[in-house]
Amino acid sequence: MGVRPPANDADDEPDVIEFGIAALDARLEDRDVSFPVSTADLTAAHGDLRVAVDPAGHEVALREALAECDTSSFDSQQELLNALHPVFERQRERRSRGVLGKLRALVPF
Repeated sequence: MGVRPPANDADDEPDVIEFGIAALDARLEDRDVSFPVSTADLTAAHGDLRVAVDPAGHEVALREALAECDTSSFDSQQELLNALHPVFERQRERRSRGVLGKLRALVPF
């Protein structure tokens, strides 16, 4: 998932703020993850990786997301992303239940 940040004249900011599986996909490109991989191996090697779960920038460690996942191994990166999608959605919903979270949901940036 991603949303456009507020418009300004600075050219050095990204066009899209990535969060959830889109952010994880981008972050995995920077890491040497080979598939198939077990949850234990992924946690040991990359558990410290922090992934944004909402447009406000709230993050969760990959080890925490994997602990909530029911799958114990992944044959491909796409399989990993598909398994973690509901985990990231639950994390996003938990953080958006407050009054400020609900107000932020109404604003498109």
